[in-house]
Amino acid sequence: MAFYFVQFLTGLASAASLFLVASGLSIIFGVTRIVNFAHGAFYMLGAYIAFSLTERLSGALGFWGGIVVAALAVAVIGVIVEIVLLRRIYHAPELFQLLATFGLTLMVEDLVVLIWGPDDLVGRRAPGFKGAVDFFGQNIPSYDLFLIVLGPVVLGALWLLFQRTRWGILVRAATQDRDMVAALGVNQKWLFTSVFAVGVFLAALGGALQIPRDAVHHAMDLRIIVEVFVVVVIGGLGSILGAFVAAVLVSELNAFGILIFPTISLILVFLVMAVVLVIRPWGLFGKKEAPARRTPGLTVIPWRPLTSVERLASVVALALVAMLPFIAGNYALTVGAEIAIFVIFAASLHFLMAVGGLASFGHAAYFGLGAYGVAFLAKMAGLPMIVCILLGPLLGALGAAVFGAFAVQLSGVYFAMLTLAFAQIVWSIAFQWVAVTGGDNGILGLWPEKWAASPSHFYWLALGVSAFVVSVLRLITFSPFGYALRGMRDSPLRSESIGINGKRIQWTAFIIAGTTAGIGGALFAYLKGSVFPDNMGISLSVDALVMVLLGGVETVPGAIFGAIVYKALNIWLVSQTDWSKLVLGIFIVLIVVVFPKGIVGVVESVMQRRRAAAPKAAALSAKMEGAQ
Repeated sequence: MAFYFVQFLTGLASAASLFLVASGLSIIFGVTRIVNFAHGAFYMLGAYIAFSLTERLSGALGFWGGIVVAALAVAVIGVIVEIVLLRRIYHAPELFQLLATFGLTLMVEDLVVLIWGPDDLVGRRAPGFKGAVDFFGQNIPSYDLFLIVLGPVVLGALWLLFQRTRWGILVRAATQDRDMVAALGVNQKWLFTSVFAVGVFLAALGGALQIPRDAVHHAMDLRIIVEVFVVVVIGGLGSILGAFVAAVLVSELNAFGILIFPTISLILVFLVMAVVLVIRPWGLFGKKEAPARRTPGLTVIPWRPLTSVERLASVVALALVAMLPFIAGNYALTVGAEIAIFVIFAASLHFLMAVGGLASFGHAAYFGLGAYGVAFLAKMAGLPMIVCILLGPLLGALGAAVFGAFAVQLSGVYFAMLTLAFAQIVWSIAFQWVAVTGGDNGILGLWPEKWAASPSHFYWLALGVSAFVVSVLRLITFSPFGYALRGMRDSPLRSESIGINGKRIQWTAFIIAGTTAGIGGALFAYLKGSVFPDNMGISLSVDALVMVLLGGVETVPGAIFGAIVYKALNIWLVSQTDWSKLVLGIFIVLIVVVFPKGIVGVVESVMQRRRAAAPKAAALSAKMEGAQ
């Protein structure tokens, strides 16, 4: 009993830091609707800066002062980021802002290595809390007891801030309906800036307070951001009390899961998150939010099928790309095959987001399931490669059918978070079910058969399948089913009023997207010769989102160009520089600022304006000639 009691207290101590970070993210998202992937980066910056300050400042005042100053310094950085970058793109599609914060995350990951080095940094013990307290024969660090007390104190301070100040009332109102707050004359720019500063300060403070407990390293941002998303969703967006309760729940599940359920310890948190979202989509303490101002796939320029000339141009472009084996070496062909596979992956998510208006944060699950489907058929059943490629993606289709049945009952960010929960459940199973999946050792030896073994043959295979999948998805987009799906995206009430079964349409689209992602995963397994749990990890899901948003979520061909640009640049930078994340992050941020609708979206906007201006110019010219 004493051991379990100490384990419970350790969970409470972890909950304090988690609550600080999660409350900041909840406030930021609740008001600005930014899915701030850089929140973990601000947490990490707080830890690194606090480490430097506490090492240079002596005494208790130097240590605790360094903690606070580090959090304030990162808050100032957050204000600069909000004013210089995020404020410029508030009117862009809301999910496009995710791309900017992802670019920031990449930049910070390399910057901390550049400044502090790649090694783990161990901070000094907190003055006044260096010892341990005996609890029934078990020792618990006194610093953990300090954190246990700090959590409720911060909760109380935030409650006073949001309940007893005018600023807090405005923030709570904006969390529920920010458009109405703007209509009442509130300066949204400075409200957003102040909210972002408070949220970043809390994240940095949470990171700074961790240095006496954990080593500081350059991967701690990704580790914390996943748990923070879970806490925010379980507690309820914009709810500080919800963030506190959920942080305690998640931390205790982490503390006891490894003891009570060691074989499924990684699944527990995401399983709880999925159950909460299905039963109460807006979280335990959240409130049902006002209707979103726009859907992710809402188009500005009307979509149209390709003209005869455009189809001919597409065929010519495909034929030219197919000539690559005659002029390039094996490495270029391998890279080309990988890009073609990721075009399939990006196109499948683009179909779900742009045509269906459903933004998935866990699309890599179906990519990975397709890869594992091939591995199971090839290694366990010994089936030929062509049969494995045809049947392997069905595992992705099955996963999409099961998870999609629950996910399509939700919408907006709740849909996105439920897809993330399902993806992490699948990843956890692949990671912990070692007897079947091989765990983190993966499944090895999945090499193509002789007819596709050479780099040129496999390149043609990947290119052909990619062209076929993209063509089929485009045909579906402009089919009656596609029009019904787009109708549900743009106006669910009107679509259902004319007899469209919206949930069934969206569920079918989810299965189509999952199946096509599985096709990409099947080819990827043969390209790499192995399958690992990381093939369905959150980082790969984020890559897919970046590719779609980079190309343009409001365009039909955006995913193709987004995948080509992002993947080619990523592979090239890794081979050319040790700071590939920094350069790629800068590139992504510049693209966000220069092309706020994505690369293809901006090009189409320019072409649309020129087409609209041409008749006016012709009419003006005719008038001038008539006058003469």
